[in-house]
Amino acid sequence: MNKIVPFLIYDKQAVEAAEMYCQAIPNSMVKGVIEIENTPSGTIQMVDFSLAGNPMHALNAGPYFKFTPAISLMVICPTAAEVDEIWSKLSDGAEVLMELGSYPFSERYGWLQDKFGLSWQIIYAPMPLTHPMVTPVMMFTGEVYGKAKEAIEKYRSLFPNSQINEIVTYQKGEEPDTEGAIKYASFSLFGQQFAAMESAYDHGFGFTEAFSFAVLCSDQAELDSYWDSLSAHPDAEQCGWLKDQFGVWWQLWPENLPNLMFTSDREARNRGMQAVTTMKKLIIADVIAAYEGR
Repeated sequence: MNKIVPFLIYDKQAVEAAEMYCQAIPNSMVKGVIEIENTPSGTIQMVDFSLAGNPMHALNAGPYFKFTPAISLMVICPTAAEVDEIWSKLSDGAEVLMELGSYPFSERYGWLQDKFGLSWQIIYAPMPLTHPMVTPVMMFTGEVYGKAKEAIEKYRSLFPNSQINEIVTYQKGEEPDTEGAIKYASFSLFGQQFAAMESAYDHGFGFTEAFSFAVLCSDQAELDSYWDSLSAHPDAEQCGWLKDQFGVWWQLWPENLPNLMFTSDREARNRGMQAVTTMKKLIIADVIAAYEGR
C-alpha cells in the first residue's frame, strides 16, 4: 500500500481528467467514482484511480483552487516512442511549457500544462523500466527558492523508509540560478519516488491546494506526530489539510479512509464526510464513528 497518495482538485472535470490520464498512460485505470452530498462545495464527485500502478485521488470542489507548475507529474518512459505517444494524448488543448525535443539531460523530453491545468513532464530515460513510472516533482521558486534541500531533508527525516537518491546542482555561469541550488533531486519517501528542482526565474506561481499529498496514517499517534511536524500555518488547518513551512499542502488521513469514502453506502459516506468538514486535524475514532452511525 502506498502511504502517500497525490490528491488533485478540479472545478468540475475530475472524472474527465482521470479518464484522459488513464487512457494516456499504460497500466492505469479508474477504480471508482462517488458523490458526496452536503459539503461546503455542495454535492461533489471524488475519483479513485491509478497511474502506472500508483494510487491517485481527484475531487470536484468548484473553481477555488488552481494547479500551477510548482508541482508536476513526471512520466519516465522506457522508450522515446512512448514519450511521443503519451505527449500526443495529453497535449490536446494544452499549454506547452517546454517544447517536445532533445535536451542535454534527455534526447526526448517535453513539459506541458494539460487542458485541465495539471502539469506534466514527459521524459525518456534509459532505465530498466518495462512501463512508464510516474513521479511527483516539486519546483521551489519565488519565496521558497533555495529551500528545496531543507525541505527534502525534513521530509526524509520525518517519514520512514526514505532517502535521497541523487542531487544535481547549478554551477557557476547558470545564472539567474545560484551556484549550489538544486537543478534536480531524486528522493524517496516511504519507498515512493519524488523529485524536486529550483528555479530563480520570476514565474509568479507557487504551491496551491489543487495538488496536495494525502498521508495514510495507521493510528492517531502517527497522525498527530506528522501533523505537529508538518503544520506551519494554523489558519490553513481544515478538514485534515495543512500547509507546511515551504508552502506544500498535505492531508493526514486514517489509512482506511479511502475505503470508507468509497463505500457503496451513500448515507455512511455523507455522515463521514460531514464529520470531516467539522474538524481541523482528523480524530480517527470520531471519523470512524460517524461513518458507522455511532
